[in-house]
Amino acid sequence: MAIIRSFQEGGVFMYFILGFGLFTVAFLYERANALFIKMKDVPENFRNQLLNFIAKGDLIGAQNFAQNSGNSSLARIASLGCQLRANGAGDDELQARMDESLSREISNIDKRTGFLGMFGNVATLLGLLGTIAGMIHSFAAVATASPADRATMLSLGISEAMNCTAFGLVVAIPALVGYAIFQNRTDKIVSALTENTTEIFNDLLFLVESDRMNAVVENNNSRAAIGNRNATAANHHAAPKLTV
Repeated sequence: MAIIRSFQEGGVFMYFILGFGLFTVAFLYERANALFIKMKDVPENFRNQLLNFIAKGDLIGAQNFAQNSGNSSLARIASLGCQLRANGAGDDELQARMDESLSREISNIDKRTGFLGMFGNVATLLGLLGTIAGMIHSFAAVATASPADRATMLSLGISEAMNCTAFGLVVAIPALVGYAIFQNRTDKIVSALTENTTEIFNDLLFLVESDRMNAVVENNNSRAAIGNRNATAANHHAAPKLTV
């Protein structure tokens, strides 16, 4: 076949380009599977339902709801935040732990995407290197060959150079296009995840604090009411003064 013949004529650098081509295909499949197929989204009303639990002070229920909402990054972060708040974590600890979880999720989403850009650049450079090597080989052969063989030697060297360039671009173009697509997808996922995590953190921060303040006010009012009732009862049971 013409492709096999062109590959054999391309020289030793063709095997390096082939290796990067195989890596490119593998990473394209892995990234497409991770970012488009396996990536789970939470339900559209996820935050509203979570708010219902938080507003009632049912942080354990909010944690269980988040855990049962699918194996998504946002659900895991929300579950952690509810668990920490249910265990009495303070504001600083809550923010630090949720930031750690967010960074870990972003790292898992973004890993391996950058390799595609590297594969595309290296494949292009290998094609260029093969081109230069082929040109050097052809001119060196022409310098020492007989006049009758010079045309043949020159054509073989140019063929090797052009084949390396072509195969390098065949590998580089899909790698760079895939990198652009997957990086754009990654940026959208990370941006949405960061925004939603911030919203849930604020919900846990302010709604729980509001519940605590309301509980304190109710406790103080209850104590004041009990004190008033005790004072009233004491006045009723006090002995009357004698008048002369």
